[in-house]
Formats: sequence, structure tokens, C-alpha cells
Amino acid sequence: MSQSNKVIETMTVKNETGIHARPAAQLVKIINNFDCETYIRKGDEIADGKSIMELMMLAVGCGHNIEVTTEGNEANLAMEAIKSLISSGFKES
Repeated sequence: MSQSNKVIETMTVKNETGIHARPAAQLVKIINNFDCETYIRKGDEIADGKSIMELMMLAVGCGHNIEVTTEGNEANLAMEAIKSLISSGFKES
């Protein structure tokens, strides 16, 4: 059995509305393109990155820090795609 990659990074959500329905859907769509598990943590709460409802329940607002964990064969690729989306402000400008 091969050893899987695990990547953990902290990011700041910059878009004014935070992670509401549309950004959550964008995250899930991107995450589902990769062969890995993804979890988003805000404080003591953790959401499965493949669940729009769980992501919305985190109530992530503008300026909040989140910890993103990707684990699996494409963990590095997934993390780069997630970082790109979040740093773009979910393209809401």
C-alpha cells in the first residue's frame, strides 16, 4: 500500500460574503475533481470539503481563517486549486 500525501494550510477568506451557498458549491465542485479527502476547519468545527451543507454550517465570514487539510493521491493538486479559488475571493469582485 502506497503512502498518501497530506497537506495542511491556513488561509484567510477575503470575499465580503464569506463561504455562503455559491462559494461552498464552488469549493465542492473543485474538490470533487481530485482523488483526495478534504476537510475545512474553523475553530473547533470541521466540515467535509465535499459537503455544501457542512461548509455552510461553518459560518465562515470575511476575514476568518480556515485550516484546509487535503489527504490522498492528489492532495497537492487539490490544495493548489483550493488556494487559488480562495485567494481570488471566489471570483466575487
